[in-house]
Amino acid sequence: MKKIILVLALAISTAALVSAKPKYIGMTRAKEIASKQVQGKIKSSELENEHGKMIYSFDIRTANGGTTEVNIDATTGAVIAVTVENAADEAKEKADDKKKKN
Repeated sequence: MKKIILVLALAISTAALVSAKPKYIGMTRAKEIASKQVQGKIKSSELENEHGKMIYSFDIRTANGGTTEVNIDATTGAVIAVTVENAADEAKEKADDKKKKN
């Protein structure tokens, strides 16, 4: 009887650990959501931690040649931000990404 209780307790604790891990909507679904927000070609995409929150970030090249960044909540799929970037914004973002990699 003690073995059964021990096995059940172990199974319950393992299930609790597995369910505690956040489930993300996935890159494919996030791209679909972003593409509905802004028409254009996705230049870059990444899953990143921004201010303690996991987001999918997309840079989309629009028909007029500009870039719009779309951020999607990785767990809910909610659109967090849609930002039209200028050349200075893009340069700053590129420099910040380079710093993160080094």
